[in-house]
Amino acid sequence: MTIGAFEVPRRTRKLQVALATIYCLLSAGVVFGYAAIKPVMISEGVYRDRCTREEIDKGKRVCFGQELHLNFMFTCAAVATNVCALPVGTILDKYGPRISGIIGAAFFAAGCLLLAFAKELSFDAYIPGYLFLALGGPFVFISSFQLSNTFPSNSGFILSLLTGAFDASSAVFLIYRLIYSASGKTFGPKKFFFVYLIVPIFTFLTQIFVMPRESYKTVGELVHMVEEEQFHDSDDELPEAVRNSVQEERRASVASEIDLLLGPKGGERHQKREEVKRDISGVWGAMHGRSAREQIMSWWFVLITLFTVIQMLRINYFVATIRAQYTYMLDDYEVASRINHFFDIALPLGGLVAVPFIGALLDRTSTTFIIGLLVTTATVIGILGVLPFKWAAYANVVLFVIYRPLYYTTVSDYAAKVFGFVTFGKVYGTIICLAGFFNFVQSGLDALTHGVFHDNPLPVNMMLLVMAVVVGVALVVYIHIQAKKIKREELIREAENAEETLMPGIGSTSYTD
Repeated sequence: MTIGAFEVPRRTRKLQVALATIYCLLSAGVVFGYAAIKPVMISEGVYRDRCTREEIDKGKRVCFGQELHLNFMFTCAAVATNVCALPVGTILDKYGPRISGIIGAAFFAAGCLLLAFAKELSFDAYIPGYLFLALGGPFVFISSFQLSNTFPSNSGFILSLLTGAFDASSAVFLIYRLIYSASGKTFGPKKFFFVYLIVPIFTFLTQIFVMPRESYKTVGELVHMVEEEQFHDSDDELPEAVRNSVQEERRASVASEIDLLLGPKGGERHQKREEVKRDISGVWGAMHGRSAREQIMSWWFVLITLFTVIQMLRINYFVATIRAQYTYMLDDYEVASRINHFFDIALPLGGLVAVPFIGALLDRTSTTFIIGLLVTTATVIGILGVLPFKWAAYANVVLFVIYRPLYYTTVSDYAAKVFGFVTFGKVYGTIICLAGFFNFVQSGLDALTHGVFHDNPLPVNMMLLVMAVVVGVALVVYIHIQAKKIKREELIREAENAEETLMPGIGSTSYTD
């Protein structure tokens, strides 16, 4: 079941958007602030027992075993964030956004409690604790998407607001680390995660008392609702003249409510905007009408999945190892720490700055162009990532924090345009799930870096760069060829339709003396 936004008071809808933005800002993507909280974990001696006596005697800041376990904690969280997108969507569709939000709050609370008591528990609670934080994020964040329909004429702005909140949430751990340092390390993880319980409690209360039980209708559903609302089964008992009058009055009433929501002819304007975006894309509808199995077996799916797997692996590997990478490449721990601190600040800011422009870019450029831009940017990032210079490190960070939200948004946009919304949940969910599972490879990359290559990140970075370029170029070339093919087929269809249409005046001749 869904509800029309006009059925809910405007003030309530504004409050819902505001509260969702707040709890998304405080929880949705907090686990991606791992680079900021990792130094706190190291300072607190988390996994220090994994170090050998020789490593401790040498005074290593972070030993091999400690680094692997800390990074595995993040790897599990990154995998969970992506893999659970599929079950979250299923639960959201079946039980509604309120239940989904409550489940997210429960997971988040469990994560806070486990991390608060991790030092005192007899088992390793850090990995499950961080994992529960990661599981809570998607349940809360994805269930908030439907709020973009609270004000359909401003749906793009609301989505940008929520997405920006997701990106900015990685700053939570940065703020905590600053407080931790300023307190002389007395405000430890136990105190912090106890205080942090306020967030899941706030989210839970918001779901119970403010958030809608059902999702809001989309613009298309609202327009369709005008037609459906005209007819009720009980109308059959009325005389025909009365029935027609009642039905028309009912339809006019609902239509006026929707016009107030969308603006005059809002549905028509929405339809025209969608048609323009489809034409610009060049690949819209390429696999529409096919079964999910046919779509998953196509090169459209295989290439974007390979690209997504590689890019997600590169992104999460960089987030988890940025300080270790630049400590080796620049041979200066203090400089690497400053770059890490800059990254902690730039990551949430990058999302806030880039997100408002991403939507416009996707709507106004072809899919071939946007994927080409993605591949080009990823290649430049890869090149900067192997250059042992401070300027390259800072340039790499700046480009990375802009690229990350562009990459995530573009993949979902590609899936919607190419495969359609009928199978979107299955196809897009499969792409993200596969990419998530493959993120376990990150542990192997960590082992290669620290074991085989003796802390040198360059071989792994070069390997990922080459793979990304090969798959990225193949994807762009394939999209370009298919877009030209789709355009050619459209022109042929238009020509055939034109031949079948008789022009006015043809077929009849008149003579005058």
